[in-house]
Amino acid sequence: MVIRILLADDHKIVRDGLRTLIEKEAGLEVAGEADNGRKTLKLAQKIHPHVVVMDVTMPDMNGIDATRKITNEIPGVKVVALSMHSDRRFVLGMLEAGASGYLLKDCAFDELAKAIRSVAAGHTYLSPSVADVVVKGYLDKLSEPLTAARSPLTQREREILQLLAEGSTTKEIASHLGVSVKTVETHRRNMMQKLNMRSVAELTKYAIREGLISVDG
Repeated sequence: MVIRILLADDHKIVRDGLRTLIEKEAGLEVAGEADNGRKTLKLAQKIHPHVVVMDVTMPDMNGIDATRKITNEIPGVKVVALSMHSDRRFVLGMLEAGASGYLLKDCAFDELAKAIRSVAAGHTYLSPSVADVVVKGYLDKLSEPLTAARSPLTQREREILQLLAEGSTTKEIASHLGVSVKTVETHRRNMMQKLNMRSVAELTKYAIREGLISVDG
């Protein structure tokens, strides 16, 4: 069986490099490419790849939220995170969203090819360099009280927060998501109430802390 792959990364040079390497690999083929999380979701719904190689920090919709939607809405599609970030919030965020693998971008292509084949076969693959992060995160969770807070925001609020933090205006967000300006304003007001914040600047700092956007771009 040929494993069909969707490449999701906002840097064209990264996608081009991965495509070139994958096309030389027996049993693997690139079925599509996307440069942000929302396009990745739409393309995955259209072409049903076996595996999505997903960057974590992308514009419009980040890799964590895109992964959650893909794994919830498209049965059988596996996600391998390929990221420059080894920090706990990204690693655990992707795995909790449903990713089956996590590798760092400094890995060798042979490791990525192995990870793709592994998750396509129904297994989980973690780069050795992030395995310790996962183990520590699991142990920390065991020691947390049962009332430990999850993100209080809904999926739609997270989408709007990311767009706000990326600099989109209320009108632009409304147009982009196909909702009214009043709806966006309501979501923004609800977020501020939930998080006890009073400005978009505070919301932006929260988005960075939560890994919805990255200051590294």
